Amino acid sequence: MRVPILRQGACLIASVQDSLSDAELRELQQRLAEQVGERAVRGVVIDVTVLDVIDSFATRTLSTITSTLRLRGAAVVIVGIQPEVAFAMVQLGLTLDGVPTALDLDAGLTLVREAGAP
Repeated sequence: MRVPILRQGACLIASVQDSLSDAELRELQQRLAEQVGERAVRGVVIDVTVLDVIDSFATRTLSTITSTLRLRGAAVVIVGIQPEVAFAMVQLGLTLDGVPTALDLDAGLTLVREAGAP
């Protein structure tokens, strides 16, 4: 798996390093859901800073990951969506409704902590 998942306190940080295939996105979803329970995690930050494209499948999967992890008891924030990616997503009608986002990792960790993760 090309997405390292690091623990910082009661939070996990998943840092996407490169574009992911559909199978890799599903694997990320599975790994995060498992680790939230196994590691008693209260918050997850998914860093997509390096992505120059977020297609409809990736958007839908990020939304699903967020919903899944919330059901497992973790707050989730997506960070690092680049301006060009945001423009393209809006033009294509792709949204992350209900998914908290932040500019960078520091802001994402702050949001997760405000949502109740220590």
